[in-house]
Amino acid sequence: MKKLILLSASILVVTVFSCRKELCPEPSNSTKMSHVEQAKAANMSETFETGTKTSYTTADVTLASGIWNMNDALIGNSTSDKKNGTQSARVRNAGMLTMKFDYTSGAGVVSINHAKYGTDANGTWQLWYSVNGGTSFVQAGTSITTSTTTLSAASFTLNISGNVRLQIRKTDAGTNRINFDDISITSYSGTSNAAPVLSSISPTSATAGSAQLTLTANGTGFINGSVINWNGTALATTFVSSIKLTAVVPATSLTTAGTASVTVFTPSPGGGTSSPSTFTINAATTTAKRFLFDATKAETAGNADWVIDEDSNTPIKTPTPAQSTITATTPETFWTGALSSWGISLVKAGNVVETLPAGAGITYGTTGAQDLSKYDVFVIDEPNTRFTAAEKVAILNFVSHGGGLFMIADHTISDRNNDGWDSPAIWNDLMTNNTVQTNPFGFSIDLTNISETSSNVWTSSSTNPILNGLQGTVSQLQFNNGATLSLQPTVNNNVQGLIWRNPSAQTTSNVMCASSKYGTGRVFVVTDSSPMDDGTGASTDILYVSWPLYSHSKLFMNASLWLAKLQ
Repeated sequence: MKKLILLSASILVVTVFSCRKELCPEPSNSTKMSHVEQAKAANMSETFETGTKTSYTTADVTLASGIWNMNDALIGNSTSDKKNGTQSARVRNAGMLTMKFDYTSGAGVVSINHAKYGTDANGTWQLWYSVNGGTSFVQAGTSITTSTTTLSAASFTLNISGNVRLQIRKTDAGTNRINFDDISITSYSGTSNAAPVLSSISPTSATAGSAQLTLTANGTGFINGSVINWNGTALATTFVSSIKLTAVVPATSLTTAGTASVTVFTPSPGGGTSSPSTFTINAATTTAKRFLFDATKAETAGNADWVIDEDSNTPIKTPTPAQSTITATTPETFWTGALSSWGISLVKAGNVVETLPAGAGITYGTTGAQDLSKYDVFVIDEPNTRFTAAEKVAILNFVSHGGGLFMIADHTISDRNNDGWDSPAIWNDLMTNNTVQTNPFGFSIDLTNISETSSNVWTSSSTNPILNGLQGTVSQLQFNNGATLSLQPTVNNNVQGLIWRNPSAQTTSNVMCASSKYGTGRVFVVTDSSPMDDGTGASTDILYVSWPLYSHSKLFMNASLWLAKLQ
């Protein structure tokens, strides 16, 4: 009997040590390690393939890597969500994704895939990290712009030891959405990074006014975390290999002739900045175009400041300080006017700007110093005084003989100088009550008042120079009390709607901006004066920053260059 008992015990021991993993008894609490803890002990990744969150309400969600807090964010699985697999995180407004647990092996390189959701506009975001259990966070690297609908990886080299947790912050605060997927952390190795060596760049030059370009840096010692610097400012960089990096140089960095210093920076430990290579921006071969901004029609009446330089509420012909002193880094506060950003951007692109001061008349074909025949584009932002009969003839003849007219209106009942006329009625009066041609441009301004942010951009816009021009692609336009347009293509078949109200059909009504041609000239019209407001002006005016938001600067700069026949 004793032998039988010993044999049974032996069989039991063999059974315990040879059982299948899923049938083995659980270890005691002192040695138990969950799947999440196992993931934390090795290189961590989060694919969002587990877990469910269908609303943007702030909540904690258990994922494969651990618990994440999702603020103004959800887990998306629609056809519009960009993802590897079936799910990814979708963040809107100023939403955040925050780890509620520590990754305990330090952090070497963090990689995050990102893309635009559906047809939404571009967005910006940042990576932050905490080494004290989430009590405080520090930004890692620079802000990232998400500009494509294809998932691409953004890499951040942290090289920190000990506990770490991550937080992704959407920083543009817009309603556009961004998808995030495949977040990974490599453990910190404690080794030093090599000093980067930059041997060449390609291309080495461009012409002022060029569209954005992809710059390639060749050399040695690059890591996934090295960045290309342009005049000391980091560009959004893609790691190709230890001998090659690429980065996008935006069109705004190529507006003015001169040179730029290109370097490669690798973060610590070790790392450093390479010796520079020179990128040359050649002067454009085209002759500078001349833009005239009107100030004769009460553009500074009431709480408005629709001039490039208000000069103590008395705009003069040439803004001060002199535009000849403007460089690529000159801020828009160089001049004081709600349109100063616009004017300075035109100068940086190689053009000349002037103001037609109050008290002057609008003429064409005379010997006057500021006769329209001396200019390529005439900008009139929300006129509050009617054009005289002679001025109507001058404006229409200017356009028909090749000039560009930039027309800006506001909403109905926006009479700022209390003379009984507001800009929609004044523009309609120009087009219907003149001695040259009735309805010359093929549109009229509706007496409406709307406020909305529209992404209803012309679906056939891929080759349109106003919506896809040298300054970039237009995706949104925001109105804060503006009017709408009605188009009459049977009167002028050159008229073309560009952006409509949401969710209107792209027909002849509910149009927010449009283009047309008349004779050999061109016309662009937008029916709200707020999108080009840059927030600066006379101290007594209440103005708002809108020029750099959404796609406003791209839209109005592209339209300006199109009117000047530069694209």
